[in-house]
Amino acid sequence: MTPITPCLWFDGDADAAVDHYLSIFPNSRRTMGSENGPDAPGEEGSTLMVSFEIDGRPFLALNGGPMYHFTPAISFVINCATQDQVDHYWDRLLKGGEPAQCGWLTDRFGVSWQVVPDRLGELMSDPDPARANRVMQAMLQMVKLDVAQLEAAAAAE
Repeated sequence: MTPITPCLWFDGDADAAVDHYLSIFPNSRRTMGSENGPDAPGEEGSTLMVSFEIDGRPFLALNGGPMYHFTPAISFVINCATQDQVDHYWDRLLKGGEPAQCGWLTDRFGVSWQVVPDRLGELMSDPDPARANRVMQAMLQMVKLDVAQLEAAAAAE
């Protein structure tokens, strides 16, 4: 099956966004780009589209203009094996952006991300509903998710 490729619509800063993402995620690269021609709506010679990969997954960045904007209704989830990974992605994506509750943030380009430790899913699927609820309540109080605090909530009696 051909992969589904998310297309991110930017207002002139697709190159900067792609460069930013490539600097954060391992195994990422530009794969192709195209420029506006003489009859295109953008300035001739400026970037129209950039194909790129984030950790091997295809993406497309389009300089489409000011008419559309990102919302948190669509976000990208980054599953992290460790707190160090959470910190890495959170700190770099948040630079110039806005934090939100429960591990969500909006980067400086307006794209929404969820930076989630794998441990959260494990703790929230605990067969003891009281334990899982304590984890949920702790998560609801957090901005950046903290594995040690989630585990402490799970262990509390």
